Parts: sequence; C-alpha cells; structure tokens
Amino acid sequence: MTMPAESARIHATALVDPLAQLDSSVTVGPYSVIGPHVRIGPGTTVGAHCVIENHTTIGADNQIFQFNSLGGVPQDKKYAGEPCELVIGDRNTVREFCTFNIGSPGDSGITRIGNDNWIMAYVHVAHDCMVGNHTIFANNTTLGGHVHIGDWVILGGFTGVHQFVRLGAHSFTAVSSVLLADLPPFVMCQGQPAKARSMNFEGLRRRGFSAERIGAVKAMHKALYRDNLTLEQAKLQISSLVQKYPEALADVQMMLAFLAQASPQRGIVR
Repeated sequence: MTMPAESARIHATALVDPLAQLDSSVTVGPYSVIGPHVRIGPGTTVGAHCVIENHTTIGADNQIFQFNSLGGVPQDKKYAGEPCELVIGDRNTVREFCTFNIGSPGDSGITRIGNDNWIMAYVHVAHDCMVGNHTIFANNTTLGGHVHIGDWVILGGFTGVHQFVRLGAHSFTAVSSVLLADLPPFVMCQGQPAKARSMNFEGLRRRGFSAERIGAVKAMHKALYRDNLTLEQAKLQISSLVQKYPEALADVQMMLAFLAQASPQRGIVR
C-alpha cells in the first residue's frame, strides 16, 4: 500500500515532493531529492544524496546506495520534455554513482530494469535500454541508448555497449570489452572491438544446466565460431541440434530467435 510521502521513513534533510508515492516502509537517506512523479515500492532503501526524478517507478526491496541519479532526462538532443519513464523492478542492488535515464519518444518511451540485478558503481544505463533479470554489471559499465540485455548477463568492468546492440541471455564480457555488434546467448567475449572467445560454460553449470544442455551449447559454439560457416549455414546446423539434444530445445530456440533478429549492419560478435 502506498502512503503519502511524509508517512514513510524519510530523513529530515531529504526533499520529497508531497505528490510522490512511497510505501510506508521505504527509507530515504539524508539530502536525497525525490520528484512528484516518483513511485517507490515496499522495502526499498534510498541512500543519501540520491536524486530520483521524472516518471520513475521503483519496485520492492531494492537497495539504492548513496549518490545515484535515477530518472534523469535522456542524453538525446531530440528529447523535448515528453513524459517518458524509468521502470525498475524488485530486489535490485544499485551501488554508488549510477545514472539511469528515462526513455525517449523515439522508442518505447521506457527504460526498463528487471529484477534481482546487481549493478555496481558508476554504471550508466541510457534511454530506452531494456535490462532483464539476474544480471551483474561491474564498475563503469556503460550502455548506449536502446541496448537490450538478456537474463543472467554478466558485464565486466569498463564494458562499453554501443547503442542498439543486443546481448543474449547468459552472455559474458571481459573487462574493458567494447561491443559494436550483437552478442549471442551463452557467448563470452573480450576485446576492443569484442571478439568471441568461448561459451559461458561455468556460469551455466552454476545455474543448473544439465550435461545435455551444455553439450548443445558447445555444439552451437562450434557451428557459429569453429566450423567456418556463414551465419545462415550456422543457423541451419543449430536448428538440427534438437534431434541430438532434445532437452535443449528451449536453448536452441532462444539462439535461433536471437540470430534471426541480428542487424544486417551490426551483425553478431564473431
């Protein structure tokens, strides 16, 4: 149940607009500023010196550390004050000095961050980004506008992602990687620009993938990166894997769906 802002646990030095909707269990630290269109769900903690503004909705049980700027307008010269949004889900950890922008009218108008994400210091999430669940963004990760991040993605420190790039579920970037092309599911990459190095096998084991499913991922890696096939040839080979690895049907379908949407201009990390 949301309550008027003054009924929540707000430090005396915080400035919370009376029109903001904060659950009565929300905690707001010293000198934070919260605007009139902000909604914050139960159990969320906002640290000191944070600014949360514009049409920003934050779910339950998030831990937002000090010195964050959430809901700022896009760094987009075309933006003209439209009422776009930032939507953050539940149980996220947002460490210090992060900047998350609202969406823009040139896309869906929403920047969206899912649930159970671990976002370290100095991360920038630009307008219209879509971040899934259970991701880890190490320090100084930067997402350009319109980037889509799948579930369980791990981005190494100082990773830079070009605008409109997509990263598939369970993918992984090494420190200081620069992504100029789409990164398929399961792929580990490194470099400037990033090149594929392997698949995230250890991460899959930790998440309970069976030996058969991991075998299918190895076969997908071989088709994409080791058999000297064109992308179309690799897709045909990947589609046949369900006969040998029926348990991996959903994994194969996810890979094929991702590859089908690859941009002709950007391509995929190879």
